[in-house]
Amino acid sequence: MDAHTLLGDYPDATPVSAADVASTVNAATPVLIVLDDDPTGTQSVSDLPVLTSWEQTDLRWGLEQGSRAVYVLTNTRSLDPHTAAERNREVVQNALAAASEVGVTLAFVSRSDSTLRGHFPLETDVIAETLEAAGRQPVDGVVIVPAFPDAGRVTIGGVHYMRTGAELTPVADTEFARDATFGFANSDLRRYVEEKTGGRVAASSVVTLDLGVIRGGTTAIVDALSGVTGATPIVADAVDENDLRALALGLAAAEATGKTFLYRVGPPFVRARIGADEHAPLTAREVYGPDGSEARGGLIVVGSHVGVTTRQLAALTRERTLAATLELDIADILDTARSDGHVADVAAAAIDALATGDVVIHTSRLLQTADDAAASLDISRRVSAAVVRVVQLVLRAHPPRFVIAKGGITSSDVAAHGLGIRHAIVRGPMLPGIVSLWQPVDGPAAGIPYIVFAGNVGDDDSLARVVETLAHPATA
Repeated sequence: MDAHTLLGDYPDATPVSAADVASTVNAATPVLIVLDDDPTGTQSVSDLPVLTSWEQTDLRWGLEQGSRAVYVLTNTRSLDPHTAAERNREVVQNALAAASEVGVTLAFVSRSDSTLRGHFPLETDVIAETLEAAGRQPVDGVVIVPAFPDAGRVTIGGVHYMRTGAELTPVADTEFARDATFGFANSDLRRYVEEKTGGRVAASSVVTLDLGVIRGGTTAIVDALSGVTGATPIVADAVDENDLRALALGLAAAEATGKTFLYRVGPPFVRARIGADEHAPLTAREVYGPDGSEARGGLIVVGSHVGVTTRQLAALTRERTLAATLELDIADILDTARSDGHVADVAAAAIDALATGDVVIHTSRLLQTADDAAASLDISRRVSAAVVRVVQLVLRAHPPRFVIAKGGITSSDVAAHGLGIRHAIVRGPMLPGIVSLWQPVDGPAAGIPYIVFAGNVGDDDSLARVVETLAHPATA
C-alpha cells in the first residue's frame, strides 16, 4: 500500500517544535509515571530516570530527580494476566503514595508495543480502577497512540501500519500479529479495541483523532475530546514527530478544561508529550567520557527471535571480528538434567573470551512455543532465567566494558536480575530515535553502559553499528 496515496486525503503536517509543547508545562503539570511493559520504551527519551523496582522509596527517588516523567520497568509483557494486573496495581498505589510525600501530581502512561502486543485492555483497566479506588477523578478517555515513526510504525485513518520506504503494510499482516501470546487480527485500531475487549467496547464507540483533526490544530483536538467520558478509548493518528507534538498540545489543552486521560502508547509519545527534543545518537566520547574506557571486551546478549534480530545477529558476526559467539541451546535449557551444566559452560567460555574482545551470547534461533499462551510464556521465562544466570556469572568474574541486550524480555531480565540495576538514568539513543543507553547508578553494574535494543527495530546492520560505536574506547 502506498503511503503517498493514503496521506493525500489529509492536510500536510504543520511544524510544531518541542519548545511549543514545553511552553505548556508548568509547576502544576502532572509528572508522567510511565509503566513500561518492557524496557525498550525508553529508546525515544533521554535524561529521564528509570526504575526496575517500584517500592515507594524507589518511586520517591525517581520523582526527586525533578524530571517530567519517570519510567517504571514493569516487564508485564512477560507475565500472565493475573500477575500483570497485580503489578500494575502495585506500581500505581506506590506512585501515588510517593507523589504525596514529594508534593507532586501524577498522570499515568501505559507504554507498550508499537506493533500492538501486550496486555490490553487489562493494563489500562487496572490503572483506571486503581486510580478511582484511590479517590482520583475518573478517567475520561484512554488515548491509544502506538505510532513509532522512527521505527516505521504509523497510524493513518485509525489504521496502524508498518512502513518500509513509501510502502505500508497493515500491522495485522506482519509476523507480530501472529505472536503466540498476544496475537491479533485487526490493523484498524477501532476494531482492534473491539477485538481485545471481547466486544465490551464496540468499534463504533471508539473516538478517532485522524490526521485531519490532529493537523487541524489544538482547537480541533479539544473539540473532538470535549464529550468523552467513562474511559472512552481514543485512537490517534501520527506519521511524524510534528503529529505527536500537535497531539500533545491538544491533549494539554483538553486537560486544562478538566479532562482526565490515561495513555496507552508506543515509545515516542512521552518525548512529544513533555516537550523534549529528539536526542542525537550518542558518541563513544559521550558514552565513556573524555578519558575513554578500559580495553576489555563488551557483552552482547541476543534473546529476541523476530526475523530482523536474526538478520542483525548474522550481520554482526559477519562484519565484525568477535572474541567468541556462543549459543545458549534452548533444548538444553529446557532439559533440567542438562540446564545447569550448559549455563555454566557458556558463562565460562564468555569469561575467557572477554579478556580479548567482544562476546556474543545468543539463544537458539529456532523459536520454541507451546500449544497455549501460558505455556509459551513459561518457556520464555525459563530461557530468560538461563540468560540471566550467564550474565550474573560473567559480571561477577569479568565485568564487561558494555552490555547490549537484544529483545524486550531479555533486556528487562538482564537489567533487573542479571546486572542488578535498580535505578538508572536514560542517557539517550544509540541510533536515531531508537536503542537506548542506560547509565546504572547503583548495584554491581554501576558505571557499565547498558544498551536496551528492542527485538523489532532497526535495519539489518543496526546491531553492528551500535557495537562499532561502543567497540573502541573514546579518547580526549
